[in-house]
Amino acid sequence: MSLAFCGNENNSLAYNVDRGVLNNGCFLDALNVVPHIFLLFITFPILFIGWGSQSSKVHIHHSTWLHFPGHNLRWLLTFILLFVLVCEIAEGIVSDGFTQSLHLHLYMPAGLAFMAGITSIIYYHNIETSNFPKLLLALLFYWVLAFLMKTIKFAKYTEHSVGLRQLRYCITGLLALLYGLLLAVEINVILGRRYLCFTEATEVKPPEDLQDLGVRFLQPFVNLLSKATYWWMNTFITAAHRRPIDLKVIGKLPIAMRALTNYLKLCKAFESQRVKRPLGSMPQGPKWIWRALRQAFGRPLIISITFRFLADLLGFAGPLCISGIVHHISKDNRTIQPPLLGVYFISSQEFLANAYVLAVLLFFALILQRTFLQASYYVAIETGINLRGAIQTKIYNKIMRLCTSNMSMGELTVGQICNLVAIDTNQLMWFFFLCPNLWAMPVQIIVGVILLYYLLGISALIGATVIAVLAPVQYFVATKLSQAQKSTLEYSSERLKKTNELLRGIKLLKLYAWEHIFCHSVEETRGKELTSLQTFALYTSISIFMNAAIPIAAVLTTFVVHVHISEEADLSPAVAFASLSLFHILVTPLFLLSSVVRSTVKALVSAQKLSEFFSSDEIGDEQEPNATMPTGPSNHKTIPSGPRNHNNKYQAVVSTQLSHNVLRTLCFLEIVESVVITSGYFTWTDGTPTLSNVNIKVPFGQLTMIVGQVGCGKSSLLLAALGEMQRVSGTVTWNICIGSAPEPAEEDGSDAERGRGSVAYASQKPWLLNATLVENITFEMPMIKPRYKAVIEACSLQPDIDILPQGDQTEIGERGIILSGGQRQRIGVARALYQQTNVVLLDDPFSALDIHLSDHLMQEGIRKLLREEKRTVVLVTHKLQYLPHADWIIAMKDGTIQTEGTLKDIQNSDPKLFEQWKTLMHRQDGEFEKSMTVLERKNLRRAMYSKEASKTEEEHEEESVESEEDDSLSQAMRHRTTIPWRSCGVYLSSAGLLLPLLLLSQLFKHTLMVAIDYWLAHWTSHVITAKMDATGRNCTVAQECGFSHSWYLSVFSVLCCLGIVLCLVTSVAVEWTGLRVAKELHHNLLSKIILAPMRLFETTPLGNILNRFSSDTNTIDQHIPATLECLSRSTLLCVSALGVISYVTPVFLIALVPLAIACYFIQKYFRVASRDLQQLEDSTQLPLLSHFSETVEGLTTIRAFRYESRFRQRLLEYTDANNIASLFLTAANRWLEVRMEYVGTCVVLIAAVASISNSLYNHLSTGLVGLGLTYALMVSNYLNWMVRNLADMEVQLGSVKRINGLLKTEPENYEGLMAASQVPDGWPRQGEIQIQNLSVRYDTTLKPVLKQVNAHISPGQKVGICGRTGSGKSSFSLAFFRMVDTFEGRIIIDDIDIAKLPLQTLRSRFSIILQDPILFSGTIRFNLDPEMKATDDMLWEALEIAQLKPVVKTLPGGLDAMVTEGGENFSQGQRQLFCLARAFVRKSSILIMDEATASIDMATESILQKVVMTAFADRTVVTIAHRVHTILNADLVIVMKRGIILEYDRPQALLEKEDSVFSAFVKADK
Repeated sequence: MSLAFCGNENNSLAYNVDRGVLNNGCFLDALNVVPHIFLLFITFPILFIGWGSQSSKVHIHHSTWLHFPGHNLRWLLTFILLFVLVCEIAEGIVSDGFTQSLHLHLYMPAGLAFMAGITSIIYYHNIETSNFPKLLLALLFYWVLAFLMKTIKFAKYTEHSVGLRQLRYCITGLLALLYGLLLAVEINVILGRRYLCFTEATEVKPPEDLQDLGVRFLQPFVNLLSKATYWWMNTFITAAHRRPIDLKVIGKLPIAMRALTNYLKLCKAFESQRVKRPLGSMPQGPKWIWRALRQAFGRPLIISITFRFLADLLGFAGPLCISGIVHHISKDNRTIQPPLLGVYFISSQEFLANAYVLAVLLFFALILQRTFLQASYYVAIETGINLRGAIQTKIYNKIMRLCTSNMSMGELTVGQICNLVAIDTNQLMWFFFLCPNLWAMPVQIIVGVILLYYLLGISALIGATVIAVLAPVQYFVATKLSQAQKSTLEYSSERLKKTNELLRGIKLLKLYAWEHIFCHSVEETRGKELTSLQTFALYTSISIFMNAAIPIAAVLTTFVVHVHISEEADLSPAVAFASLSLFHILVTPLFLLSSVVRSTVKALVSAQKLSEFFSSDEIGDEQEPNATMPTGPSNHKTIPSGPRNHNNKYQAVVSTQLSHNVLRTLCFLEIVESVVITSGYFTWTDGTPTLSNVNIKVPFGQLTMIVGQVGCGKSSLLLAALGEMQRVSGTVTWNICIGSAPEPAEEDGSDAERGRGSVAYASQKPWLLNATLVENITFEMPMIKPRYKAVIEACSLQPDIDILPQGDQTEIGERGIILSGGQRQRIGVARALYQQTNVVLLDDPFSALDIHLSDHLMQEGIRKLLREEKRTVVLVTHKLQYLPHADWIIAMKDGTIQTEGTLKDIQNSDPKLFEQWKTLMHRQDGEFEKSMTVLERKNLRRAMYSKEASKTEEEHEEESVESEEDDSLSQAMRHRTTIPWRSCGVYLSSAGLLLPLLLLSQLFKHTLMVAIDYWLAHWTSHVITAKMDATGRNCTVAQECGFSHSWYLSVFSVLCCLGIVLCLVTSVAVEWTGLRVAKELHHNLLSKIILAPMRLFETTPLGNILNRFSSDTNTIDQHIPATLECLSRSTLLCVSALGVISYVTPVFLIALVPLAIACYFIQKYFRVASRDLQQLEDSTQLPLLSHFSETVEGLTTIRAFRYESRFRQRLLEYTDANNIASLFLTAANRWLEVRMEYVGTCVVLIAAVASISNSLYNHLSTGLVGLGLTYALMVSNYLNWMVRNLADMEVQLGSVKRINGLLKTEPENYEGLMAASQVPDGWPRQGEIQIQNLSVRYDTTLKPVLKQVNAHISPGQKVGICGRTGSGKSSFSLAFFRMVDTFEGRIIIDDIDIAKLPLQTLRSRFSIILQDPILFSGTIRFNLDPEMKATDDMLWEALEIAQLKPVVKTLPGGLDAMVTEGGENFSQGQRQLFCLARAFVRKSSILIMDEATASIDMATESILQKVVMTAFADRTVVTIAHRVHTILNADLVIVMKRGIILEYDRPQALLEKEDSVFSAFVKADK
């Protein structure tokens, strides 16, 4: 066919110019080429030459600074323009098909216009980002020319009566309009930026975010194309391959997305709610929260819903286009109309009757639909994340003002508050994610049903009814699922509690040989959890089954009814496959419905909880933070949060006369009182006051001590002074000058309270941050080296710091988990000493310290450091020997002040009390010494062993390390890109016989699905051929010519029913496999851990092991099965779809190669980035949650220090870090989905074009064309699911990998050379111990801790072992239980070598009392005797010996009274006594006491010493002593040093030797 611009037919109307040039259609088209050529020639040089020298740009994210007016409108108009131009090209090509020669002028100008359109937007983008507005002149000329040419063409068409019936007329009009609008946008830029026709241009500055190079999240700042395709994420995602993503890489949040910005927005919404109400009262209830959320975050949600509507409507283009394409292939319709203006015009009907045109339209519709859908998701998720940040900040600010009594009386627990943050804010966020679905679903369902009705008539409604009827069933299943999940959660938290106790007390359990009792208890709870998980799995499989089976059932019902209703049923491929696609679309909203409804219900409950929390009582009238969130120490400017509540009973009334800045000068002039409480009555609850008639004064710059019995209200007095208690009456006044009359306290105490300034407060239970040790001491203050050293010295922390692996830079874990009680206490005191505040309150700082440390702290810290600085110190203490150092003493009794004054005053006024103190002082000085420190350091040293062990290894390795470093990084990178197949193997191999069932059922199911659709194609094609035959043979209906639906229908029905059955089998198989693996892995893990040597627990942080049982087990229980099912389903669907398309049109295979390569690289890059971002999101959530719990626990300390604003600032940082990780993860998911969807749409386009060509030229049956297109549509839906699930699977398999790591632990050797039955029943009866040449070590890699020790202990002897820290005392005791590795020598007890005994038997025959008292939750009976062997009388006798009988008698239930977790409902001393009682119950002839009386007061201790001597008179007792005076009455003393026995004799004999180490110890102890 010959080629010419105007065509070259003989009649050549195209060249006829008799009626003027402008009346020739071809000339008009030629004229339209001019503007495009002009633009291309002008802009190309500028684009390619000018942009070579672009390096000199300002330091901003230059490619994102969009500042020309009408920016988004221009991009939008350009996109529409390009689409219309594509239509113009297509229209030209189609209308050219009606002529003999090719008319280039019909589509070449449109093609050039398309190129010019793309060039114009690239040119504009470059000019905007480099800020050269004058270069926009080229575009101005272009728009003017293009607009003029199109208008002329349009006018000529109108003149020649070309009308709306002709498509080209409409396109030309539309183009003229678009060029006009773009011209208007260009003029607007001139007016806005004044770069033309004005003397001076407008100055513009880039926004603050773009000037800050730390802001890397550019979604709000990029142009529309980059916004829609997440193009700006490309460099970010590809960079993840080279180096892992961390917080540095993702940078800061843009200002508009920061928690503070959103919090202020939310506050404004709450405030406007309040203003609307009468009297401005604070509104209550969840409605108020919903209104505020709507006002603050409603607008972006509406945008998201709009996008969703558009996407859903465009989604219906798929089925309609399939219907159109298949329909038009089977018809051949061409009607030729006479040419006008020398060219042919076609109508829009003819245009849309072209199958190729429909394929291109389908491609564009799908691209738009996918883009809108992802935009809707993104906006909804971003809004949800912003909302979460705002609510978390609001909760935090509420916490800062919470009344302490709410916390202490258990109205609000730390757990509840953490749940609000972790669960309820997330529920609201999820509701916002799913909110667009709530509005879009009804529309989707209604439109879907209408279209089905249009295609199939009444039978469609019956099919839709099937879906609708099953929707409530789905909802029912969903509710059952959430119930099952709830009960599973309850059981798993109970199991975790038990596991936690088991791990915390593992040493005790092993020593007492009780591990199997506790293991059985955990297994029992796990059994209940698994039963609940079975229910969960059952309902999950029903849910999966329904999701897969409903469309099959609906299609089957519809077609059966459709064929039976009318003889003339039109079941052409066009109808069949369009309705098949529509059913698939319809099922999605109905499947989502259940989760959306569930999420809505949860969100309503969460809002209710939040409204209750926000209306809980506050302390004083503290206000919410200032927008700037100052970090200065005493900047408390605030924004008001509510009405001033004048009669707030929770408010401590505190008044001040002098700002504390003036105090330093004043204290030299006259005496100043720091705190004065006048006739104060204070309470924690609305009952009798805890403190009554309190009248005290605290002199300024002096040491005041508060003394009294346990529980008399000493700590409460400090808190009352700080304004933490509810004040019933009286006043608290800070900083008063004697001689100046105190002004009346203000009724609204908040301002007055502020006057007290910062107070350094060390609480009784030390409160530590999860930070480094040095950060805990400096506590936000600048580091002053000499001061820091002095404080460390005063608190004797240096030896402890030396033991820590990174010294004072060691992270001390949550609540200081790696430290002992005494160390925690001293860090708390060190913090108070380090702060430069006028007032220091110390609440019983000596309680966990031994006598030497207490003395040192008193002398160096309190008397020297604090007194020298003239600071006011208030010290609560039980150590009466320090009273002579006090300047002022306050004695308390039963919540009242017994007396106050100097020691001399009290001696005169209350001699009886003074005498009582005196006797106690001497006894405390002489006897009651706690020496826990040594032990603490020893335990810490053991915990930090790794420093020692690794040192020796490091020395050998150092040389090789450097060369390997680069390799290891590249290896790690390689490792990050590969999928953990080994873990996958471990997971699947645990499934056993279920695995082949799973694989076969999945394969059969998908084969059958393809068979059903293939049969439908075969059937419908035959319908068409039968119709053609009927028309050929003049039958009125096809049936008359012998065609019958019944055979096809019966095969179709059988296949569908089989498909439904297989759906059920696969869904059950997947869930049951998951359950089987979960059961197997947990059981193996527990049995491995319980038998593991103690070494594992000493070297692995407890949290790590607990995580295997909590999060990792949860992942394996609930998440992996679902991900596995989704992954296998989407993968098999994609594979079967590609197989079907390739079968229908083999040409497709050629196009598949580049698409497959693209997919491979997209998923490869995405998986790495996604995994990093998921881990980052999880790791940033932990500090946020622990910051909340830390704040709640340390509320009084934070408020005393006046550090609220600093902690708020820190919260904002944590929230922003978590939110930016979430936002990047969202953007990465959208990045993947957009790309995968676009690859999917290319598959659809290629498949459509190939199958249309195949059908037109190779007579491919129309049924197969329909089949190929339906499957092509499916690919685009499932491709991104496949990659997303692959990424999820990879993250989740990490849990299997970690658990598998623990499963490789070598267990202790529980077997012995003798069987348990061979051991004599009462062994050991005498308790004779022979130690021969014994050497032990903690691990084969470590040095020995005992070296060739020999000893002989006669039956019934009382032996004391002493020595300095690290001398091997405890190792000596552990050797009896084979807890350490005995590599030489042996221990013979009653003539049996203990190495020959089974471990269980050996350990069950001895008793040991450890230094740390361990109690388990359960009854007292269970704690004393878990084996349930002892009678009640034996238990009562043991309690009597341990001095606990009176305590237990008074408890409800006696022996069956409950012990809370860790024995928290008993004091430290009582817990230790229970441990003693536990040892007495066992009645073994050998008892080992490892410093068992450290936590017991002096009186009880002396009674116990006697009791042990009498109750155990005939038994062998080995006492490990840290305090030498406890073993002076022993029969034999062993002194150890560095693992060898130094001295071995009677204590008297050793004391008589002047140079003996033992006598030196005794002297030092006095």
